[in-house]
Amino acid sequence: MRVGWFSCGCSSLVACKLANPDKCIYIHVADQHPDTLRFLDDARGLLGDIEVLQSDAYSSVDDVIVKTRYINGVGGAPCTLHLKKRVRQEWEQRNWARHTYVWGFDLDERNRAERIIETMPEFDHEFPLIEANLTKADCHALCAQWGIKRPAMYDLGYPNNNCIGCVKGGMGYWNKIRQDFPDVFELRAKREREIGHSCIKGTFLDELDESAGREKIVVPSCSLDCAMIGGGE
Repeated sequence: MRVGWFSCGCSSLVACKLANPDKCIYIHVADQHPDTLRFLDDARGLLGDIEVLQSDAYSSVDDVIVKTRYINGVGGAPCTLHLKKRVRQEWEQRNWARHTYVWGFDLDERNRAERIIETMPEFDHEFPLIEANLTKADCHALCAQWGIKRPAMYDLGYPNNNCIGCVKGGMGYWNKIRQDFPDVFELRAKREREIGHSCIKGTFLDELDESAGREKIVVPSCSLDCAMIGGGE
């Protein structure tokens, strides 16, 4: 079976549209911006049915942090492990076969695609955006051409439609979260002190310089390849 792992981002939507897999699956995390579910519904209008999976063991990122007493480190973030990876693995156990997975890595993410191939050799993999020479900005432009409004997190200035308060974010990211979602910022800062470990190496959130770092908004931009796929001039 060809399975598209849909992340509720513009890139994964375009990848699934181009590849037309047998099944699209979205792993939902409660910490997503509420507009993500609106985008999911819009995506269903373009892609058809999208199966939604969610962890039964943990309710949120904060729940994972509290129960595991761990935020992130050299081994990664436990919220990614418990809320996404293990949810996918549980689906694989129920539906075991040598599936072909469709991923939404864009032209600038070849290294991530190579890592997927190396770390998941038990499956075959397709990267339609890389094959079509599409960038992240191209994918945003295609969503606009297809009449699908991109998720609100992009318009707020975030480069990805990740969970609000992603523990893998940098200084600029956290300063935006401080501004846009102060309650989330305060909760993560509180958990850092309780556990004694920070999201950002060497800097606790409650000590973070408010001028540190920056985020870059993704501006939709259509290349020649994007225009050809979207039917534009």
